[in-house]
Amino acid sequence: MSAGADLVEIFFEKVDNSAILAEQDIITSINPSFAKGVGIRVFFNGKDGFVSTNDLSEIGLKYALEQALGMLGLEKCSGDRSTFLGLNELKDYGKIKSSYFEQTPQLKETINKILEATNLLKEKGRKIEVRRGSYSRNIQEVIVASSDGTFGRDLRLYQSIGLNALAIDKEYRSSIGRRYGTTSNPVQILEWDIDSSVDEIVESSNKMLYAKYVEAGQMPAVLANKFGGVIFHEACGHLLETTQIERGTSPFKDKLNEKIANEAVTAIDEGMTENAFGSISMDDEGMPTQETVLIKNGYLKKFLSDRAGEIRTGNKRTGSGRRQSYAFPAASRMRNTYIDKGEYKPKELIESIDKGIYCKSMGGGSVGATGQFNFSVEEAYLIENGQLKTPVKGATLIGEAKDILPRISMCADDLDLAAGYCGSVSGNIHVTVGQPHIKVDSITVGGL
Repeated sequence: MSAGADLVEIFFEKVDNSAILAEQDIITSINPSFAKGVGIRVFFNGKDGFVSTNDLSEIGLKYALEQALGMLGLEKCSGDRSTFLGLNELKDYGKIKSSYFEQTPQLKETINKILEATNLLKEKGRKIEVRRGSYSRNIQEVIVASSDGTFGRDLRLYQSIGLNALAIDKEYRSSIGRRYGTTSNPVQILEWDIDSSVDEIVESSNKMLYAKYVEAGQMPAVLANKFGGVIFHEACGHLLETTQIERGTSPFKDKLNEKIANEAVTAIDEGMTENAFGSISMDDEGMPTQETVLIKNGYLKKFLSDRAGEIRTGNKRTGSGRRQSYAFPAASRMRNTYIDKGEYKPKELIESIDKGIYCKSMGGGSVGATGQFNFSVEEAYLIENGQLKTPVKGATLIGEAKDILPRISMCADDLDLAAGYCGSVSGNIHVTVGQPHIKVDSITVGGL
């Protein structure tokens, strides 16, 4: 601070990770990893300099600090430090989580669960020829200290389980995958309902194996709950982060308190849902988590903002400063992001459509800087006269966030969440996507 900086932030991290991969009936990979390091960020006149290091010696830390200051044209000096009044009392969110290491299952228990799942896929899925199961566990300790007095510590536990199957019969193919993830639940894998997961995958793979390819066109669509929310996350959620507002690439940058969606749409981002994959006690800038209503009855109410976003755009911080590790500066990022539940039953959405498509499970996709999206549909069915009919494959949903939001005319009452990973400027982080069943009045469906 004596060098003239407006604010200095130090982020310390220590992680203990493990990953397991099962292919067919054997474990093919076990990858443990450990790391610790520090990220130092300096703010001055609206700009910031960031340096990370895993050299935690006094010399190493001082060198990193000097590099961060130098990026902004500042030089370390030993002058008056009266602008720094000291750190606040430590807010230790991790204290009550200290038993994570002891409660997390042993390696052998985890391996047995994964193999049980892949073996069950073989028993129940007669057409399934390729089976994969995966498990990842991440225990992260972080400490954040900033010259504005911020002083916080947290301990975080993330676990996820993936199950994938490829069914084959002559020239026919179907590929189905599911991922389950939680935070703050050490015994998640021991509580995993393997039978239910395997039954869901087998049923889907059987239905999609002989499905015909969908015909392309403009049509109404119903998107299922849980992972169906990935489209809102990718195509719209990122556009409401101040990292996008700073760049001027978001079509919503000047739309606060204006209507950008159908009145049926209320969208929320929060970090508080128990065990949800994107939940955090504090963000990576030391701010306690909170709920942020992004869209209320169609009106844009707030952006997701971190420290840099507040400085450069004027939008108040929302506890959304997140990063993959100490090697990245924090940026405004989503946590648990979803369209809120509505008043309808899922079947009412389907019954309202004469001819359209029901998207039960979403696959991968791509999103442009201003919200253009292109998502494949893993499992889909035609809707005819208000009834689910023939399974179809090869469907792709194409559109733009600013055009699709006004067309979401009905939201069901079955809000549910799904675990996922999100990549952006501050690396890959754990997030939750979600929604109830929603009806989109018209969307471009790519196919044959």
